Amino acid sequence: MTERQVKSRQRVEQFGEVYTAEREVNAMLDLVKQETERIDSRFLEPACGEGAFLTEILRRKLAAAKKASVLPRRKTVVPDSYEANAVRAVMSIYGVELLEDNTAACRQNLFNIWDAEYTANMKKSANDLCRDVVRYILQKNILCGDALTMRQADGTPIIFAEWSFIDSYRVRRRDYRLNQLLVPEAKPSDPDNLTMEGWEYDSETKAFIPGPLREYPITDYRRVAQYE
Repeated sequence: MTERQVKSRQRVEQFGEVYTAEREVNAMLDLVKQETERIDSRFLEPACGEGAFLTEILRRKLAAAKKASVLPRRKTVVPDSYEANAVRAVMSIYGVELLEDNTAACRQNLFNIWDAEYTANMKKSANDLCRDVVRYILQKNILCGDALTMRQADGTPIIFAEWSFIDSYRVRRRDYRLNQLLVPEAKPSDPDNLTMEGWEYDSETKAFIPGPLREYPITDYRRVAQYE
């Protein structure tokens, strides 16, 4: 192991914390290369650390967002299209991390990568409203908790927001508990689960999943934080 893969011997002994080297990250992601380059393809890293996998996924998705937003033959990025696609890329990335400092670092690393690309491609059209939206999404998508118990650091169940663009700019948010998504065979009588009535067919996973805990009004992606 190199110094870049370990913060301290104590953290290795206490938490088994060892970071994956960049070469291995890219080699593993290349096994699902097509999905990493699809803007809408969702990824969940259950032990995300500071974001070694998620940051590389975001880089690939942002490259795809730029490619999808370029005018044919002119090689010019359309600002409105790029901004929406760049936000869509962030919305599709999820992580759970046991340690609070790593969680904060992961969110910041993802934001820094996103903001650098956003600023470079949007130029004068870049705005702080969109930056604030991305910070808000990262607060919802990168959570401090234990992926084994599927609970957050405060003991409450891990709940993720599913963000879905229904057209070019409008988004639907629906919240789901992670334990119900990953353990569909759990019984309604289990004290850690809500009723399993109202299941629905998910076209992406081609399976039935529990209905959302909460569904928010459809809104412009720049206003998703208004319905908290």
